This record gives sequence, C-alpha cells and structure tokens, in this order.
Amino acid sequence: SRRHKLYREELNLTSPAAPLPLRPEASWLQFHLGISRDGLYPRSSPAVTRLLRDMQQFPTISADYSQDEKALLGACDCSQVVKPSGVHLKLVLRFQDFGKAMFKPMRQKREEETPEDFFYFVDFQRHNAEIAAFHLDRILDFRRVPPTVGRLINVTKDILEVTKNEVLQSVFFVSPASNVCFFAKCPYMCKTEYAVCGNPHLLEGSLSAFLPSLNLAPRLSIPNPWIRSYSFDGKEEWEVNPLYCNTVREIYPYSNSNRLLNIVDMAIFDFLIGNMDRHHYEMFTKFGDDGFLLHLDNARGFGRHSHDEISILAPLSQCCMIKRTTLLRLQLLAEPEYRLSDVMRESLLQDPLAPVLTEPHLLALDRRLQLILEAVGKCIDTFGEATVVANDTAQPQSPGADRAKLDT
Repeated sequence: SRRHKLYREELNLTSPAAPLPLRPEASWLQFHLGISRDGLYPRSSPAVTRLLRDMQQFPTISADYSQDEKALLGACDCSQVVKPSGVHLKLVLRFQDFGKAMFKPMRQKREEETPEDFFYFVDFQRHNAEIAAFHLDRILDFRRVPPTVGRLINVTKDILEVTKNEVLQSVFFVSPASNVCFFAKCPYMCKTEYAVCGNPHLLEGSLSAFLPSLNLAPRLSIPNPWIRSYSFDGKEEWEVNPLYCNTVREIYPYSNSNRLLNIVDMAIFDFLIGNMDRHHYEMFTKFGDDGFLLHLDNARGFGRHSHDEISILAPLSQCCMIKRTTLLRLQLLAEPEYRLSDVMRESLLQDPLAPVLTEPHLLALDRRLQLILEAVGKCIDTFGEATVVANDTAQPQSPGADRAKLDT
C-alpha cells in the first residue's frame, strides 16, 4: 500500500470531479423507466441506443469490486459451487448521471475454444459472450438481457486512478512487458499469472448496464429446476429421469403460471449460446408469477462452436411446450432471408469491438436453431400442435427490423 501511494504521488494522479446532478433525460434513468412486464426495454427504444453510446464514451468516475467479489473475500461455500483460482474478475464502473455498469475484461481470445476437458463451472468468463448474448436476446425479441456494449478501457485512467478501494489499488502492477495489469483478490491462489493486462494500458471488456437498485425494484433469485450438479461426478434428477418435467409441473409456481414457458425460452437462449451455467434466474417481484425471467451473466456462453450441448434443451424436450411467438420467431430466423447468423453478424457490426464473434460461432447458431426446431417437431409429432404450442398474445416483429438498431 505504501509503495502504491508513492507511485500515485509520483505520477501526480488526481481524482476526477464529482458527478453531475442527475438529469431526467439521463440514459440510465430512461432505461430504468422503460422496464415493463413485457421486457427490459421496448422494441424500439432510443434510450437503449443512447445508453449503449454513453457506456462506451463516458469517462469513469469510480471503480470498485462487485458485491460478488466482496463476498468471496469473506467466505465461500465451495461444496455448492467450485470456484476456479482467480480467473473471474468483474468490476463496477460508475459514470456521470449516476450511471453504473458491470465491467468484465477480456480473458480469452475470440478464436480460442473452451478445452474439452473443462467443466462448465471452471470455464472462463468471456467479455464477447456478454456482448453477443445481448444482441441475440434482442434479435429473439426476448429483451431480457441488460444492454451491453464493448469498450476499450484504459486500466490506469479508467480504473486505477479513480478507485478508492485500497484492495483493488493493491493488485495493480506492471508486467515484464511494461503492460499495466491487475488481478482478482480472493481467497483462492489469486496470482499474477491470472492477471489481465492492458496493452500497455488499453484492455477490451464488456459493459453491462445495471438494473434499478433492489430497494426500488425488488428481484427474486430462484434456483433453476434444471440446475446442474456442481461436482465432478454428481447428477441431478432431470439428467437421469426423462419424466422429470411431470414432477416440476406439480410444484408451485410451475403448476399454475407461464413460468415453465419462460423456462423453455431461457433454455432455448442458453442452448443457442452454449451456456450450461444457468443455476439461478431472477425476476422482478412487481410483475408477479408471470413476469419475465432475466437472462443475466452470460459470459460462459460461446465457448465451443464445435459442440452442441443438447442437454441444455432438457426443459423443451422433457416438457414439450413452447410459446407460439417464440416458435414463429425461430422459424422466421431459419428462413434464408432472415438467417440467424446473418442477422447476428450485421447486428454485431454495430459494436465498437467488432467482430465480436468468429464466423464458426455465427454458423453454429444456424445449426443449433435447426436442432431446436427438430426438437419441437418431435414433440408435435408425439403430442400434437395444440398441446405443444401455447398461444400467447404478442406478435413477433420481423428480425430484419432489429438490424441496425444497435447503433452505439
């Protein structure tokens, strides 16, 4: 700490000015006001466009560890979740107008795939997966992923110079290659080999907009009925019992609401991005049992384009139910004119860090979409369309209208 203090004094680092008063037209506030029971934002939302631009351009006024990292500094029940050794790192960056975003730095190059021997619960978190998940969620018309944008962060000016957290200050160092680096401070072997480094100061990362605070918009965190075993050899009931959904249907709130249909939506989304780590989901309490599920923490998606993890589709294949609007949207995205990979490719070009996904990951989306439609087809052949396809009122919008809406 003493050495770091002298380092700051030597460089004459100064704190930025205090944040400006909140303006009613601030993009963060307008985003929060636009949340409804239909989604986190309307289909056409100028506030989201401004929010993405502001997260990408506004200077940071403070930086700190997230609450998750702070909790890990205290205690961790590792019998429930096996934590890797310091490979996770996310920071809360604050901007003017009380804006706040979650920063996840680049951990893995775009062309690298998750090794076959990695368990899903020790996989890297990928910044580009967070960005791509937001775009895909919007194309699917779910609108359940918070607005997310890529940004080149200056780790010295945007983090070190503005943080008041002495623990965060203490983990910065200069590498032998003269790059500024920092690493996660946690009780598991957090060493410099797990650090992230600028080049020499600039570092890619994703910025995801914070939702309203819990005291303004309370949320519930609920275990996913299709949660996976977080041990090296365990199995959950759904993994060995093909009739598991019959049990879930008898349990509140899955017995008398649209919750199961929303679970199926989430499973379809996770299958497309290859995310096996959906152990919980969150909901706003204001919208009741039928409210939408928030699709948060998608950084473990897009790890392996060469593998399709069919087990992620268990809620769809075991329950054999899907919303009509979801099915119509998927069928449309399978048409040559609106091919999912093409719409995603064009949408992701709007991000400052484009190209966000490699071509094999984009093509994997088309392949996985066909597998989803095949699974729905098998269900319809077995139980009939009237039983499998649930009518919901909203009509899906052509995904072509989503192209070029993500200006940043």
